[in-house]
Parts: sequence; C-alpha cells; structure tokens
Amino acid sequence: MTNPIFFGDPGAVRAAVPGSVVVLEGPEAHHAVAVKRLAPGEPVDIVDGAGVRLTGTVSAASPARLEVQVETVTEEAGAAETLILVQALAKGGRDEQAVEAATELGAGRVIPWQSERSIVRWRADKAAKGQAKWQGIVTAAAKQSRRSRIPSVEDMVESKALARRLANVDLVLVLHEEADGALVPAVTEARRLAGDRPLSIAVVVGPEGGISAAEVELLRGGGAVAVRLGPHVMRSSTAGPAALAVLNSVLGRW
Repeated sequence: MTNPIFFGDPGAVRAAVPGSVVVLEGPEAHHAVAVKRLAPGEPVDIVDGAGVRLTGTVSAASPARLEVQVETVTEEAGAAETLILVQALAKGGRDEQAVEAATELGAGRVIPWQSERSIVRWRADKAAKGQAKWQGIVTAAAKQSRRSRIPSVEDMVESKALARRLANVDLVLVLHEEADGALVPAVTEARRLAGDRPLSIAVVVGPEGGISAAEVELLRGGGAVAVRLGPHVMRSSTAGPAALAVLNSVLGRW
C-alpha cells in the first residue's frame, strides 16, 4: 500500500534533503495524528503540491505537530499530456462531484464554466468563494489519490469567453449527446497530426440541461470538436470523469 501523503510548506519541502527533519503543524498535523493516527516509526510522504515528494518516517507526533525524518527526495515530472476539465456549474453538487473525480483521474487544470443553462449561478460576490471551494475539493482529492501535484482551479468563465480561454489548447472535446463523432477517433486523429508532440486536451461538460446549440457552434468556431460518449446520456457529474478515464487509456497513461 502506498504511503499516506500530507502537504507541507513548499519552501521547507523543497529545501529538505535525506537525513533532515521536516515539521508539519496546523491542520495537516492534526489530520496526520488525530485522524490518520500516525505514530513514530510509520512511513509517510510529504509533498509540496508542485511535484516534490519526500518519503520518510515519523519521528515524533503530537496533536499539533508531526516530525518526519526524510529518507528520499524525488521531483516527479508532470504528465506529458495536460488534461483539462471544463465543468459547467450544475445543481445538486454534481459539478463538485465531477471536479473531485476528475482530480483522482489525473486532470491537471479545472475551469468552472457559467453556461447558458446552468441553474447554479456564481454572481460577482460568489465567484471567488466558489472557486476557493472547488480548489479545496481538488486539494483534498489530490491528497486522497496520493498526487504530488495539486491541479489548479482557474477563474470562472462565461460562454462568450470560453473559446478564447481555450485558444491555446491543442484539442477541445465538447461532450454533446447529438454529436456525430466519437471521442476515441477524435483523439486518435489529433495524436496522428501531432506526431511525437504531447497534447493538451480539454473536455467540456455542460450542466444538467445540456449545452445549447449556440454554445456548441461558438466552441466549434474556435476549433473544438463535438463528440459523444456512447449511446446513453450521462449526468453532468459522470460525463467528464468518464471521458478522462477513456483519455487515460487512449494516451497510454493507464
């Protein structure tokens, strides 16, 4: 079984060397000691959220402090391909479920999308709070799945600006139930054209009411490809993670 991980102060983590002691305090120490019940002698990983992983052994533990003797320091390279989830705000917490699962499935970026048919609305006074909540969900999911890198949650974007936000992404896949093409052939063709160059791939998921025809055309005008995931219609909480699972397989990440 892999070691449990905790997020340390980035500066302290990056400065650590084998033989040094790294200290966790505050909520992370409380989680390690009071929740996970870690005790001296147990193995643990500490990460900085940007790719550096320390593996070591707990040398001292108290409710507000955890000391770890560092044994190895590893700087883990990010995945060659960047997977991006563009998730429409959706009711019933389904958007949050999608964001959590997408993190566990390797998404590197998350973009909250205020689509035309989103019932949930992040007004100006709610946008920062909503973004912070999603970032907290992503951080917790990265911790649970033992990731050394925490995906970023970007500023919310509305439909008119979404195509511009995705302008530098190699392949934008719009999940739409009326699309003619399937996901795998679209990715296979994009990889053929790219040759050996790693791709950045965005998956665009609408709310429970779906993506409007105008939004699909707007995204297509920016070079996006509309694709379907099989013959059935998935919920907003399911479609993005399902697409990411397929991408992991097609890209050879699994």
